[in-house]
Amino acid sequence: MVLTRPQNLRIPYVSAEPTTGRAVRLPRDERRRQLLAAAQEVFVGQGYHGAAMDDIADAAMVSKPVLYQHFPGKRDLYLALLDSHLAELTQLLIGALRSTDDNDLRVHATMRVYFQFIAQDSQAHRLVFESDISNEPDVSSRLEAFNAHFAGAIAEVIADDTQLPLVEATLLGRGLAGMAQISARYWLETDGVLDIDAAAELIYRLAWRGISRFPKEI
Repeated sequence: MVLTRPQNLRIPYVSAEPTTGRAVRLPRDERRRQLLAAAQEVFVGQGYHGAAMDDIADAAMVSKPVLYQHFPGKRDLYLALLDSHLAELTQLLIGALRSTDDNDLRVHATMRVYFQFIAQDSQAHRLVFESDISNEPDVSSRLEAFNAHFAGAIAEVIADDTQLPLVEATLLGRGLAGMAQISARYWLETDGVLDIDAAAELIYRLAWRGISRFPKEI
């Protein structure tokens, strides 16, 4: 089964392999993207603790001094990737919430975005949701900021549409976000047994049947 994967979240890889016997000089931004792409490949394959700067330099086909010119250490590389993925996922999710005034369609679009993020070839979700350093302060604070921001955005929509106080709407927002994330990660483990559209539709229907039953604001 072939799935359509979103391309805008992938960090493009630019080969640094020399063709003339001399190191290829790239513009700073392009070099940074190349190094981040190599780091992502290594982190996904080996985990944070298993990865080494030597591995990342080899994957990028650059010398370690070149790598250190852009990133002082492995943690800096990891946090740069995490920040990038969280920013893009946030943008997509907030875009889904703002794409329509119809709450039914909002829930559907939000669930779809989570499944698309989990399904992408770059496996960015593994750095975001399955990190082996997720409990470390630099990482956990970023994840909590992301979760709080997204849950808060959902809560604003719910509070505007119902008679619920903000604290209850925020709890519902956390629940909806968690439902999307956990179910999408499980869906990936089924290895294509269930089509992405069908999977996202199932979770959307479950979420909407619950949230739509709350009283509307008069």
